[in-house]
Amino acid sequence: MSDAADIIERIAAEGIRAVDFRFSDLSGRCRHLGREAGRIDAALLAEGVFIDGSAIPGWRDVTEADLLLRPDLATAFADPFAAQPTLVMVCDVAEPATGLGYERDPRSTAQRAEAFLNGCRFADEVRVAVDLAFALFDEVKVELGPLRGLYSLASGEHGGAGGREGHRPGPDAGYLALPPIDQMADIRAEMASVMAALGVPGLGHAHGSGRGQNRICGLAGGLVEVADRVQMLKYVVHQVAASYGKVATFMAKPVAVGRGAGMSIHQSLWRDGRPTFAGQGYADLSQLCLQFVAGVMAHARALNAFTNPTTNSYKRLRPGQDEPVLIAYAAHNRSAALRIPYAANPEEKRVELRFPDPTANPYLALAATLMAGLDGIERKLEPGDAMDRNLYDLRPDEAEDLAPVSRSLTEALAALEADHEFLTRGDVMPLDLIEAYVEVKRRECDEVERTPHPIEFELYLGL
Repeated sequence: MSDAADIIERIAAEGIRAVDFRFSDLSGRCRHLGREAGRIDAALLAEGVFIDGSAIPGWRDVTEADLLLRPDLATAFADPFAAQPTLVMVCDVAEPATGLGYERDPRSTAQRAEAFLNGCRFADEVRVAVDLAFALFDEVKVELGPLRGLYSLASGEHGGAGGREGHRPGPDAGYLALPPIDQMADIRAEMASVMAALGVPGLGHAHGSGRGQNRICGLAGGLVEVADRVQMLKYVVHQVAASYGKVATFMAKPVAVGRGAGMSIHQSLWRDGRPTFAGQGYADLSQLCLQFVAGVMAHARALNAFTNPTTNSYKRLRPGQDEPVLIAYAAHNRSAALRIPYAANPEEKRVELRFPDPTANPYLALAATLMAGLDGIERKLEPGDAMDRNLYDLRPDEAEDLAPVSRSLTEALAALEADHEFLTRGDVMPLDLIEAYVEVKRRECDEVERTPHPIEFELYLGL
């Protein structure tokens, strides 16, 4: 449903009382503006609604604050959680004077990436799939002030808070656990059912490796489409969790011990409806696919700024934690940062990035990954030899020739500042957007670095 007349007819037919205009900021946080449904007409749907861009971190200066939220009518869905019947539409952020996509709008960036690909000679379509993890807790408390800084987590699967000692997964032993050890299967099933009712059927779900950890898999489609669906899924996960009295988080490492939460990104390029990644090379890959892999490897440390965009992200990406931190590729090998999953036919050939995490802004992360791969194709880069062995077990001297991903958000931002030309091609990510993004993230780094941490009192109080 994409015609304004159809939207207005739907509002009347379904008794819609409110319309919610949603968009994503630079950090990937979803924001919204509501309007009473009686005020919605064809002109408003065509022109959009004004917001104060100076109130969004990294966007407008107060002297030129006006921006437009322009709804993508094809994204309309009825909010299953709203007390008042509400119709939701995902919006692009646009310049009021020109109507063009605002250069710092993440969704507009993803659209520019797809348009750039469409103009390439070797491919005209990217197909994307995303699997992501999250944690569920029974209770989360956070207190922060000049003389107080603490957090506490409660989880039945970790013990205490009503947990059953006889039915808990062991450390890093929860993968695909069956109830009653998996205490969250019904919650995940409801999340998948809600997504199906919203037009995203066929999602898989399972218990993750860690206690309290969950995975939902199978968000698939075009680049912008999948990024929209990631944002929708995060909303559904938070809302369903709250209805069960739980707290959901997509933090990469909310618990100090055990595995972190990752977000696998799968991408493949197509031309005229045919896959381009299948061939006669390593793992039955085409030369074009290997060049795509080489491009992602070459820019991996800069990509970290988008795929692992929080200070917490790098508590997961630490050597020795069985996480994919070495920039290498291999077929089927889950210890490599880039993996070639098993594919029974050419249409399933794809490249999987295993280092991203679910705090990423999906529009920026997916667009940046695509641009890195395209740069590898344009420059005819070679990825070197595949690493068909368990990289988690390498001795330090064996890993010397393999570059690691960035070790901190500060390091990733510095890598992005030094290596971003591949992103600016075709004005997909204008330098203005990159600079604004780095500024927003540097402020986060500064806030974390100047705030005392509880472990510092453990280590240094008595000195």
